[in-house]
Amino acid sequence: MYIGLVLRVAAKDSLETRKMTTSQEYKDLEAKYYMQVVRRMPPVLVRGEGSRVYDNDGKSYLDFTAGWAVLNMGHSHPAVTKAVSEQAGKIMQMSNLFYTTPQLPLAQFIVENSDVDRVFFCNSGAEANEGASKLARKWGRKNLDGAYEIITALDSFHGRTQAMMAATGQPHYQDNWTPLMPGFVNVPYNDLDAIKGAYVEGKTCAVLLEPVQGEGGVNVPDEDYLKRVQDFCKEKNILFMLDEVQTGMGRLGTVFGYQRFEGVEPDVMTLGKAVGSGAPLGAFACKEFCSVLEPGDHGSTFGGNALTTATGAAGAQALLDEDGPGQAMRNGEYLMGKLNALREEHPVITEVRGMGMLVGVEMSEELSAGLIADCLDNGLLLNAVRPNMLRFMPPLNASTEEIDEAVEILSAALSKAAAGG
Repeated sequence: MYIGLVLRVAAKDSLETRKMTTSQEYKDLEAKYYMQVVRRMPPVLVRGEGSRVYDNDGKSYLDFTAGWAVLNMGHSHPAVTKAVSEQAGKIMQMSNLFYTTPQLPLAQFIVENSDVDRVFFCNSGAEANEGASKLARKWGRKNLDGAYEIITALDSFHGRTQAMMAATGQPHYQDNWTPLMPGFVNVPYNDLDAIKGAYVEGKTCAVLLEPVQGEGGVNVPDEDYLKRVQDFCKEKNILFMLDEVQTGMGRLGTVFGYQRFEGVEPDVMTLGKAVGSGAPLGAFACKEFCSVLEPGDHGSTFGGNALTTATGAAGAQALLDEDGPGQAMRNGEYLMGKLNALREEHPVITEVRGMGMLVGVEMSEELSAGLIADCLDNGLLLNAVRPNMLRFMPPLNASTEEIDEAVEILSAALSKAAAGG
């Protein structure tokens, strides 16, 4: 009787949900049922196409967040939506105990377009970094007398799991979760001497870095930084690992971000966000010499799910067919040029920095919250990574006209802020 009552209540709520028509009805239901861990922006977004999304009132917004650097080829790409539909009609999920074909084209794409040899699929970038850390620890156990510690950078972001909070070198992400899991040391980014100082023979097994730090403020390292870190890792026989969760899949102007830096080849690479083209998917990959994981060492119920990998494979093929990396390179240069011109008009902008279609705008005042809200009102979605820092991560194939429109909206918001509005 009790179970039947619960089912009847659930069914009733479900019917009521389908009848919702106003934004406030959606928000009331969210406030009632969802954990309040996100400060949501006002629009209720229901549809997307290319670089634009639409709310339930039909208002259009330029999406220069691309679903958090996920939709590198834009919303509702025809090849991706076709792959989702076709795969859903075949098979969506099977255990990794059995062969499923959609994994293979995407694994092949990753290997043939990079310097790694083996791939494991998981569900997110955080899980990819967890898997890479396990691989590094086993490498240390087998080859370095049990070394287990991984050096990461301050201002990094590697995910929100308990271990990745320790890996992420940002105290405001870590403070609520102390004591942090041992095994990670955070040092300044773009500073090889800091890595050398943190290295302990017999204890350090790897270094994990982002080619460009996104969440930490769009921090671009010196051109030779990653290569010098790589050389140090080879000298000490520790693993050189790169977190490409945000920078991979064309974002920086090459298929994988590290390829923007001469002579750089990671031993281990992690992926998330755009690797699934909108589906929840992550991966970690490694060179053959450090492929130490064996049956039973690692696994995931949904890792390499047929639906998500079919979606990712379609997006990866579109990335190649439409020269997504080349578009990111050209459009990124255009975007940075427009933003640097904006800097001349608005002295509050102190620096424009980035690579490809990952660009940050730093300001001398803490204007981010007001600017984000004003841009939203005028049809532009942006992200604030600091109180004085905006981040642009639009689809790689955003048009120059859309870039112009976005910069004009931001310019108007800056003018309003300068006037005290």
